[in-house]
Amino acid sequence: RGAPRVRALHASAVLRHGAAGDGKGGSGCSHGEDPRLRKAVDEFVAAQPEEELPHPPELLGSDPELRDVLAGNKEWVARMNKEDPEFFKRLGAKQEPRYLYIGCSDARVDPSRLMGMEHGALFVHRNVGNVVSGTDLNLLSVIDFAVNYLKVPHILVVGHYDCGAVRGSLARPGDGGLGIVENWLRNIRDVARFHKNELLQIDDQEERVRRLVELNVVEQCLNVLKVGTVQRRRMQSFVRNNYALPKIHGLVFDPANGVLTKLPLDFNQLNESDRAIYDLYKIPKWLERRSSFVGTPPAKQE
Repeated sequence: RGAPRVRALHASAVLRHGAAGDGKGGSGCSHGEDPRLRKAVDEFVAAQPEEELPHPPELLGSDPELRDVLAGNKEWVARMNKEDPEFFKRLGAKQEPRYLYIGCSDARVDPSRLMGMEHGALFVHRNVGNVVSGTDLNLLSVIDFAVNYLKVPHILVVGHYDCGAVRGSLARPGDGGLGIVENWLRNIRDVARFHKNELLQIDDQEERVRRLVELNVVEQCLNVLKVGTVQRRRMQSFVRNNYALPKIHGLVFDPANGVLTKLPLDFNQLNESDRAIYDLYKIPKWLERRSSFVGTPPAKQE
């Protein structure tokens, strides 16, 4: 009682070896020598579906050959063509995103969906913990392309509550670490060190994690502002239009309720004392230092 393909393969083997006429209960006819019958059997075998072994639990219900993914793509293409016949025509045109999105790699966070945006509105970079590191050439290349070539007017740094990277940065694993990711999480541990006095005042561990999620977003926004490419374009934009672009925003997404919250940021207050260190370009004398970062018009000239 094997699967159809197994039974067909067995029949093919019997016919190929002439077992039907081997004198052991067969009919005495050697059907294995009949090319027409051999062809018919081969075609039947080829038409049978492949018999599959039970999938291991490590596949998490996915198809090992990605048949579910490809089927889902076909359904999506058909649905989009039906709902919006011009969709792929627009999607195939030159990309003109309005936002550079820097977020966490967490599977629960889908950038376009959580902001209700159409395809093409976001230029996306994601990593563990939405970290903006000055040594991450991947991220720096994304920022450079977004700022200098795509001319995005907004950079969004988006964290999320219940972030495993933030939890890991506060953890003290008994085995001495979390592997190679521990080197990356040190960036978030540094944020915890910068704000340790505030965090130590929070007794509830879950609330402490949530607060560090927010503080990490703010710190990564500051790291974006430190990037030379960003400073240069903001300076050029302000001199030309009295408005510094790209604007930098910090947001936090809550997977438990779907709400996206914009964090209050005041770059002047946050980094006034550090500008002598991090300002990379000389600011024109007629510009107020305050204006050069927040994008407000300069003081009137006397």
